[in-house]
Amino acid sequence: MNFPLGLWDIGLWLAIASIILLITSEMLSQRYGKINIRLNKKRLRNASLAVSTLFLATVALRVIDIILTL
Repeated sequence: MNFPLGLWDIGLWLAIASIILLITSEMLSQRYGKINIRLNKKRLRNASLAVSTLFLATVALRVIDIILTL
């Protein structure tokens, strides 16, 4: 059974997710609307940085694969 996603698909998903998380952490206020849920911007930003690091790791793997095939 083959894994249906390739390295390109995972890298694209990680890039989009990190951009959305970073924009969300920067644009949202501490209190969203009038609900009593506090948003933890620091945790959201850390999640964005973690996903960005994973994306950069997939890019590094792709670059290494290109260099080794030359």
